[in-house]
Amino acid sequence: MRTKDLLAALATGLWRWDNASGRVTLDAEAARLLGLPAEPAELTEAAVRSRFHPVDFAEINGVVQLAVSEGTVAETRLRIVDERGQVLRIVRSRSLPRTVDGDGGGGGDGGGGGDFELVGTLQEVPEPQPGTSAARTPVTGDWRRSREAFLLDAGRALAEARSTAEVLRVTAGLSMPGFMPDGQAVFGIQGDRLSVLGHHGHLPGDEPPFSEMALDTDYPAAEVVRTGRAVYLPTPADYQRRYPTTWSLTAPLDHSSWAYLPLVNAGRTVGVWKAGFAQAVAFTPDERSVLTTVARMLAQALARAGVQESQHELAVGLQRSMMPTVQPDIPGMAVAARYVPTGGGLEVGGDWYDMIPLPSGRIALVIGDVQGHDVRAAGLMGQLRIALRAYASEGHHPDAVLSRASRFLAGINETEFRGHGEDQRFATCLYVEVDPATGLLDVARAGHPDPAIRMADGTVMLRPTSGGLPLGIDPDSDYPTTRIVLEPGETMLVCTDGLIETGGHDLETGWERLRDVFEAHRAGTDEGGAEGLERLADGLVQAVHGPSSHHTTGPLVDRREDDIALLLLSRESAGRGLDAGDRLEQRPGRRTVFSVAQAEPERIAAARRQMRDVLHDWSDPDQVDSAVLMVSEIVTNVLTHTDGDALLVAEVSGERGTRRLRVDVADGSDELPHRRRPGELASSGRGLVLLELLAGAWGVAPRGDGKSTWFELYEDAGTPGEPPGPGSPGSAESVPEPAA
Repeated sequence: MRTKDLLAALATGLWRWDNASGRVTLDAEAARLLGLPAEPAELTEAAVRSRFHPVDFAEINGVVQLAVSEGTVAETRLRIVDERGQVLRIVRSRSLPRTVDGDGGGGGDGGGGGDFELVGTLQEVPEPQPGTSAARTPVTGDWRRSREAFLLDAGRALAEARSTAEVLRVTAGLSMPGFMPDGQAVFGIQGDRLSVLGHHGHLPGDEPPFSEMALDTDYPAAEVVRTGRAVYLPTPADYQRRYPTTWSLTAPLDHSSWAYLPLVNAGRTVGVWKAGFAQAVAFTPDERSVLTTVARMLAQALARAGVQESQHELAVGLQRSMMPTVQPDIPGMAVAARYVPTGGGLEVGGDWYDMIPLPSGRIALVIGDVQGHDVRAAGLMGQLRIALRAYASEGHHPDAVLSRASRFLAGINETEFRGHGEDQRFATCLYVEVDPATGLLDVARAGHPDPAIRMADGTVMLRPTSGGLPLGIDPDSDYPTTRIVLEPGETMLVCTDGLIETGGHDLETGWERLRDVFEAHRAGTDEGGAEGLERLADGLVQAVHGPSSHHTTGPLVDRREDDIALLLLSRESAGRGLDAGDRLEQRPGRRTVFSVAQAEPERIAAARRQMRDVLHDWSDPDQVDSAVLMVSEIVTNVLTHTDGDALLVAEVSGERGTRRLRVDVADGSDELPHRRRPGELASSGRGLVLLELLAGAWGVAPRGDGKSTWFELYEDAGTPGEPPGPGSPGSAESVPEPAA
């Protein structure tokens, strides 16, 4: 005997509920058990849910969700009700749920957190004895309790909808107690005409006859707008009798009952909600009460969504007008940019970025953050951006551009904000003048976070730059310029503090979070072009705002939110365009250049940090300490014994485990150092002694405009200071002994 015949002999129905497509397939017995004609059928979720007692349907949602998560059978009892809310029978359902791969299409809203498919059986439970709670009597008390639960759930779901589309989607998925619309539409009012804002349960192409309908049309929705009163039509005969002109438009939709209710907000009718029912509905006082309450909540939800959409449109338009598109065709370079609003209020703030062509043929990259997250901050940001563009276009150097911008903002604070008794605003800013031909970056900074550089081998380092006060605080503030070289295959990141601190992070922990994403990006390979840079920009934003950000909450108590602006600048690798074999021969190195001026002895500490960053994956920590100590000693000697600045160049080359570190510290003095023999209590004279003890090789090389003191360390050398061998170029013999 076939399975189908066996189930029929046992009076057991078979059903299949596909949450992904929103369709339910019934065999003839299952359809009979649900109070439908005893023939195979395929129905919508809404049609099937209307046959279940509302309380039982709410319970089966939880049972199915648990079964999906545990991979077990979902078993439950369900009361089947008719159109009047009377219990027809009780059935037992045994179903095996399974998850469905894919995006789920236009799925329904059944149980479980994602798409699932429910396959199982329905079997009638024997009729209970008269007088029991499950007897075939009206379930008015249960119906009213379920109505209250339904209205609470509906109100919560509609309150959370943030757009008109979400409101309509939530409304279409509402499972009303005892009856369920098979087709819904929401009409809006535009002048003297009705328009369809959205609909559900109709086929594509059904809406044109009802779109752009005049308010004086003989149509229920138009009458609702004219009178402000709901229209209930329990039967097709009622519809045809009251609205004969438009009956021919409605008849093809195969509905048996209709309800048209006004959507009223702040005492004004703003639209109409139409609910069509495939099965006849009497529209009892209880049913009208439910529909009226849903219409009221729907009107409020649509009004909130309209305000939010208007605010979002205003914010997007404002930001787009202030955010330029980056220039994609910089020779030998690629640029990517992102702006993400804070997400609260109007979603506008003071963060911005800009890209300015300069008269010299260079490019200026600007990123900044005006204090505040409101319309004032956005307006001030627009003024400041225009001023910076004007000063840069005049050909001023980076320091002069920021000095003029600071005076401009200080003037606004003095004349506008102080005159109206409002708090003054300041702004942080980073201005980078880029020479695409050489990779030279001249950086001026006004209280802004330093740039980060990802080297060709993947190492990410913060590049300390000289800076001044934020713009607008002191009109006479100076902004010294720092020169950085962006080597081939390197990528620079500049951003506002929102990218670093969002999620409760401080500057240190925030950078550590971004470092992992930045280092994972394979710059200098196939990922190093414009497309790869765009993916890196998305990855950085995702690290801050995506789901993973909640697993990397910072040490601060609150998950602080802030605007985010970022710019990425990548210089093409020297091997770009070569074949794979040639690129393998050009293995990426690691190189950093750092200057310490006579007037900036505090940057010696930054030089030490740079060395530790360069050697962050060096195998021997003792050698790292030695390198930091030697750099500190050499740079200090330059500032102490010469009148010029120190220029430090550190480079790591070779294969991991056998790498070489080469450090050169250049200065403008042509006087060579001499080895001393300091006494036990001497406070100086140990510089060359340290080099001799700790370096694998070292020396002093005269140059035309000064000299360079250098040393090398070898990762596989073992103990620091192991002699390089007699006569080698870096042996101590290259430095003269003091005179007797």
